[in-house]
Amino acid sequence: MSTASSLDLIVDDAIVLHDSNRLTVRLLPCDVVAQVAPVAHQVAQFEVELAQRLAESGCPVAALVPRVAPRVHERDGFVVTLWTYYEPVTSREVSPADYANALERLHAGMREIDIPTLHFTDRVDSAQQLVASRDRTPALAETDRVLLGDTLRSLRRVIDERGGEQLLHGEPHPGNMLTTKNGLLFIDLETCCRGPIEFDLAHAPEDVSEHYPGVNQGLLRECRILVLAMITTWRWDSGDQLPNGRQLGTEWLSQLREALDRKGLDAHR
Repeated sequence: MSTASSLDLIVDDAIVLHDSNRLTVRLLPCDVVAQVAPVAHQVAQFEVELAQRLAESGCPVAALVPRVAPRVHERDGFVVTLWTYYEPVTSREVSPADYANALERLHAGMREIDIPTLHFTDRVDSAQQLVASRDRTPALAETDRVLLGDTLRSLRRVIDERGGEQLLHGEPHPGNMLTTKNGLLFIDLETCCRGPIEFDLAHAPEDVSEHYPGVNQGLLRECRILVLAMITTWRWDSGDQLPNGRQLGTEWLSQLREALDRKGLDAHR
């Protein structure tokens, strides 16, 4: 609130919209969304630059607040970025075709941008390191540790060998999408990486891929299992802040075993 007020925005109240690895609040009455993260664990400057460039090219992304300079504000060990607030439209469900169209438009815009970023394999490597660290995942049973480690290792290699490469959102799941009067808009670009479009589609509902052109369905199936292994791994991190994270971690381990059995994939190959 102090940071926004120092920029001549009128702020009397702050409503928490989301609280996990970073805090998202709606500032009133100026109606601005502030995202707050510890300095040590943020890529705010990258996200601000990318959001600007994507918005300028007409991509379906949430915009920074136009009333203040587009920059990262640092205060008391935290970084703050300020974004436009969009009144949600809840009168209709998002159709798979609309979802696919928005993601295709985002990918098209991303192909036109040259910006240094991580590869999807870097994110898999982070998950593998987490699985390998008993200090960071003390509650993870040994059999589950082996399952996750083997799945991450084998599918990382297979997908990297088979997949294409372009700039991706990284986590374009429904929680990172806004339904607004301006259409569907993607948020939270901090997870952007390079890799095959199937890696992004693996985060979306399954029927979305039916409306996205040129999808390699075999590669998509492998990406879905890889993504499931990754998000399961995050839930066993002792520092995980997602509500009900441990419960989800347990449920997703069961889903991972079922997925591997159903597809006939051998996590140990």
